[in-house]
Formats: sequence, structure tokens, C-alpha cells
Amino acid sequence: MPDVRTVATHCPYCALQCGTQLTRERRGVSVRPTDFPVNRGGLCQKGWTAPALLDIPDRLRNPLVRRDGGLTPVDWDTALDTIATRIDRIRRDHGPDAVGVFGGGGLTNEKAYLLGKFARLALGTSQIDYNGRFCMSSAAAAGNAAFGVDRGLPFPVTDLGGADVVLLAGANPAETMPPLMQHLRTAQLVVIDPRRTATAERAALHLQPSPGTDLALVLGLLHIAVVDGWADTDYIRTRTTGFDAAWQRAMTWWPERVERVTGVPVTAQRQAVRMLAEASSAYVLTGRGAEQHSKGVDTVSGFINLALALGLPGRAGRGYGCLTGQGNGQGGREHGQKADQLPGYRMITDPAARAHVAETWGVLPDVLPGPGRSAYELLDALGTTEGPRALLVFGSNPVVSAPNAGHIVDRLSSLDLLVVADFVPSETAQLADVVLPVTQWAEEEGTMTNLEGRILRRRRLQVPPGHARSDLEVLHGLAVRLGEPGHRYPTSPREVFEELCRASAGGKADYAGITYERLDAGEALHWPCPDAEHPGTPRLFLDGFAHPDGFARFVPVEHRDSAESPHGTFPLTATTGRVLAQYQSGAQTRRVAELNEASPEAFVEIHPDTAYRAGLADGIMAKVTSPRGSALARVRVVATMRTDTVFLPFHFPGGARANLLTSDALDPRSRMPEFKVSVVRVEPVQEAVVL
Repeated sequence: MPDVRTVATHCPYCALQCGTQLTRERRGVSVRPTDFPVNRGGLCQKGWTAPALLDIPDRLRNPLVRRDGGLTPVDWDTALDTIATRIDRIRRDHGPDAVGVFGGGGLTNEKAYLLGKFARLALGTSQIDYNGRFCMSSAAAAGNAAFGVDRGLPFPVTDLGGADVVLLAGANPAETMPPLMQHLRTAQLVVIDPRRTATAERAALHLQPSPGTDLALVLGLLHIAVVDGWADTDYIRTRTTGFDAAWQRAMTWWPERVERVTGVPVTAQRQAVRMLAEASSAYVLTGRGAEQHSKGVDTVSGFINLALALGLPGRAGRGYGCLTGQGNGQGGREHGQKADQLPGYRMITDPAARAHVAETWGVLPDVLPGPGRSAYELLDALGTTEGPRALLVFGSNPVVSAPNAGHIVDRLSSLDLLVVADFVPSETAQLADVVLPVTQWAEEEGTMTNLEGRILRRRRLQVPPGHARSDLEVLHGLAVRLGEPGHRYPTSPREVFEELCRASAGGKADYAGITYERLDAGEALHWPCPDAEHPGTPRLFLDGFAHPDGFARFVPVEHRDSAESPHGTFPLTATTGRVLAQYQSGAQTRRVAELNEASPEAFVEIHPDTAYRAGLADGIMAKVTSPRGSALARVRVVATMRTDTVFLPFHFPGGARANLLTSDALDPRSRMPEFKVSVVRVEPVQEAVVL
């Protein structure tokens, strides 16, 4: 490969996928933002420091195999032979579903696609899912039900710049994706969040419900929209179905009842609806705070119902969308690493979808396994009689990111074989039997799909250090050792993408008309893009929704309590989330000195009165305990917190893991865990405790 000194690429972090230019100089790699539409010359702190990831001291450079209790460097043939031999034995003794695969929402489209193909053909397993199940699954299920398709934003980010009012439900972009805020600069913000976040600080109106009551609140907002005459009856009649059934559920949620359940004053409820209804341009956006519940699908459906009642989706200058989190959270769920899906966002139970993908792969449809377990259910089943005995992890760190994390560590430790492919020795990699060093963002070619469904090119600046290989090479090497023909698993990202496009043709997420050449020429291509002459679809639903009749669906929903409620032993509710300087499980950002200085340790935010009653003071160490375990965190006394609620970020490892507290209650449809509601108590501990 030529010695490229400068490339145009994208930030390795969130789903905005901000445009950047990387330059390799003698002193190292530098970054500068480009005038890409989503960031317009801006970057957040994580984006500015991203080049530091390329030179971290503990970068994985050689394959490692566990021997005599420790991880020992070996060559690639030894590592891959070890994996293949042990997988063959496990499959022979226990069947193909005894091997599982756990992927990631940060993998490129090419990696996610080939990982799904590898699991279903080379391994023959149905047991594949990914960490995006913990991120977008509730919004995806709700979007499919209402609109017939799931795309985070069915319009470009830049459309938000013309909005008069934007409602943000459970989203904190001022910290999680700061460059987005420039598109919200002129809009009045209505923020729904139990915390007074950095985003809520900028809001014209902040609704602060008790954790787990968002669904009751949005039912009340729909009630007000209808009773107070704000509903767009012409739109409801001409572009939707199912309103009457949804209204029957909302009818009983009068404002005073909503206030009793949520704590949000009636006046604030009415003001929120009036602001949206009177605006000439308005949007409703949801985030993890609305989704990460055992009723997350219904909660997001409630917000979609409100948007439909006000006539927002599928109209210029208006709309509903979901703020996707992980870098390739959109593309990562479209091409086959999710338990129930095949490439192109096809369902694995659909005979036509199976036939199309099987033909693309050169196999018979019956070869393809059926749907497998969802992410948490897959992790929970590891090492059990009916569950996988081996797990291959690509681009994820479930030791930190999974709910009920202490239990998941036990399950991972019970495996006969744990393989982790990563570029850092994550907490999950440290448990592995085999660790495979793979390339990271600036060392590889490929594509990503951002939160607005736009396909982007990731470009290679430099070769990886040591003996690191691309995930595509890893999958090829393993597949060949497992008896598959090598040509079925290309190692060229371009070749994989061309096959992905053929496999997606005719699906909901149709990439058939997209090529590297079109992307490299600067075309802005949003899926669906079914052929080479198609310009892509930046705005969905303008001419109709994706259901066969073209109508959007109201989905009737009813509020129900969270899986657990505070009581005498656990009198408080803990909710989790992200902070500006850290990202996801922190495996990357905790290795960047500037980011670690900005946010070096776990903390727990608590109201002054609550802290006083618990014997806590600002700056001391506390133990936060739920029915599942305890986490250690430094106290931050925050006057804007609800007195019944505490907050912990989930980026930190060891005894500081917030997910030691979180529940394994799952949404019945999306299988999303309930990250946002855990009953806890908080008490002081001795300062000598080390996290």
C-alpha cells in the first residue's frame, strides 16, 4: 500500500460519524475536522483526541493463548489452529449451537456482514447477537411497527437546523454527541430526563419524571394533544391507521393522574404539547433514556404516537427520529449480526429472505439456521447445559457493558473456550483463552452507516502495529480451518461490500446501488439506494410509509411499572448513562490521558437531602448496592437531582462497574435490558478502598 500521509475519514466514536482529516507526521498522527454536514467543522473532546488511540502503550500486537493460567504470545497459525481445533471438538460433542458469537455496533458494515455469514455458515450456529441489542433494539422494534422500517433518523441531521421546537426524550446530546447541538442552536428544546443534564440546562422546558415513568408521561401528552385540540385530524385520517385504539389507552391518562405518577406538573405537560403543536417546524427525538427499559418498545411507541397525532413524521420540516448511539449502530444491525436478521434488514424467519441470502452465499436455504438468543439471553446461557460452550467476541466488552455484570463474568468464566478479537486488552479480553489483535479505525478500509442512514467511507492511514490483522482476515483464516472454501470469506473490504450490496438488494436496507466509487466521488448516499442510477433516500416517508398500504400505524400502549420498585431495603432508584469524556465501556477512552484526566473515576450523583440522610458528603467514597451487587463510586452532591434518584456512568471497570447494579429484566419484544431503573441503597465506605 502506498505511504499515504493524509486521508479523509470519520471519527471512531458515536453515530454522528463526524468528518475528519487525518495526517501522519513525524511526531505522530494529527486530526482536524472537515466541513461534513453532521459536524460542520466541529469535533468533541473524544474526536480531537482520537489519534491517541493509535499509539496506546498496551495496544495488542500479537495473538495470545492462555497457558498455565496466563496469556502467552504465539504466532497466528498457532492461535487460529487452537481455536479451530477446540471449536471442532465442542461442535462434535455438543452440536453447532454450542458455539456462540457476540458482535459489536462499532464494527464496519463489512465486518458485521462477514461475521454474520461466518456464524451461520462456517460455524452453523444460530447463536449470534451483538451489543447493539443494548442500544437501539427498542427504537428499532417501535419504528418497524409504526413506519414499516427502522432508520434512526429518517431525515438528514441538517434538517434539525430549521426546527422551531425539538423534544428530546431520554437523550443528552450535549454530552453524548456535542457536535449535534449546533443543529439545535436556534430551536427551543423540550427535554424529558430525570436528571438536569447538560442538554436540559439548555432547554426552554425540562420535564423531570421519576425514572421508569416516561410511558405514563407520554400517554398524558397524547391525552392533552387530543383533548385540548392540538391533534392534526386531517393527517391522522389521511396518513395513519389505528388512532382509535391508541386513544382508548391514552384517554384515561388525564394530566392530574400523570402528575401523580411521574411528578411532572400539569402546567409543564400542557406547555410541552403546546410548544410542539404551535411550532411551524417541530421534531420528536428519543434516546437511550426512553429505550433502556423492560417496556422500552412501548415507551418509544408512545412518543411515536404523539408525533403522529401532531402530524410530524413524513413531512418536510417535521419528524420523529431516534438518536443512534454507537458508531455503526445503524449499519451494525442491518447486515446479519443480530440474532433474528439477515443482510438488508431481512428477517431470518422469512422464507423469501432466506432464499435470497442463501443464493447470494451459494448455499441452500435449509443450511441457514433459525433465530438465536438475544444478547443478554445469549450471555446468560453461556456454559449451561443448553447454552453455548464457546463464545467468539468481536468489538465488544460485555464484562463492563452487560447488565447484571457480575453474573455475566461468572458465565464467561464457565466457558470451555472464550475468544476475543480486539485492539486493546479489554476487561473481557483479560478473561479470554485466546486473544486476537485486530486493526482499528485508521488502519482499515470499509464503510459505516451513520444515524441518518448515510453510508460513509472509512479510509486507511497507516498499517497496524506488530502482527495485528483485520477482522476479515481473522474470519477467513478461521473459516478455512473449519472446512469452508476460502473464496466464501473475502479479505478485501471492497469485495465484501460488493457482496453485501447484492445480499441486501430488495431488502428494507437496500445498498444495491452503492459502490466505493460513488462514495469516493463524494456522493451523499442514504439507503435505500436500489440501483446505480438511484440518488439515495435522505428523507423517508415523504410519499408514504413503508407498510404496504403506505400508512403509519398508531400502536396502542399502556403504562406499567418497572420490573422493580424502591422499598425499605433499597429506597432509591439508580439510573445509568454516559459522560462527555468517556465512551461506552471505556475500553478505548480510558486509555487516552486527556480524557481520563477529564473523567478519571466512577461517581454517583445524589441530591443533598438524600445524601444527608444517608450520611454522605460531596467527594467521599460510597457503596451503591442493588439486589444484584455493589459498585463503588465517589459522591457528587447535585442539587438538581430528584431526591428519589441517583445516577452513575457506566464506563468504568472493576468494582466501579455501574452494571454490577443493573437488572436483567428484558423488554418482551426487543429483549432490551432495563438499564435505566435499578433499586439501590447508598452508604459511605472507607476512603482507603481502591476502585
